[in-house]
Amino acid sequence: MPIKSLIRTIPHHPRQGILFRDITPLLQDPVGFRLTVQELMQRYSAVKIDKVAAIESRGFILGAPLAYALGVGFVPLRKRGKLPAATVGQDYALEYGTDRIEMHTDAIAAGERVLLVDDLIATGGTAEAAVMLIRRVGGEIVECAVAIDLPDVGGRARLEKLGVALFALTAFEGE
Repeated sequence: MPIKSLIRTIPHHPRQGILFRDITPLLQDPVGFRLTVQELMQRYSAVKIDKVAAIESRGFILGAPLAYALGVGFVPLRKRGKLPAATVGQDYALEYGTDRIEMHTDAIAAGERVLLVDDLIATGGTAEAAVMLIRRVGGEIVECAVAIDLPDVGGRARLEKLGVALFALTAFEGE
């Protein structure tokens, strides 16, 4: 069963002209969800990884079971003010303003190898901020893994400029 077939497209969400790629049907399908996590686990099972860091919130859904399957720690990367202990953060630009992504100061130690996970990459702004944050505390990005790449929007190129490879289970090009 192709993972792409379980991703729903919702036109004009969150605003006119946007095609929203919705992974909830994939998550609701027990075979599709299992295959998604298994494909990611197989890719990284022979790679030295110390932590899986995932971006709020849909990234958690893939990142947590992947960390469990790989037998490594899980690091939630959250929006400003959501974590209870001391944090370190990275601001990033939005279409109208800025936002901030944070993690606990003790989440990643210098020299740890980190796999960055999210459900989808579009423009890559949040992923870029996550890379900068992880690197700032001394973490080494192994790769960025997503279920969906929207290559026409530029996120892959943005990560490649930072020297970070992107692995995607599927892509929606020009659609």
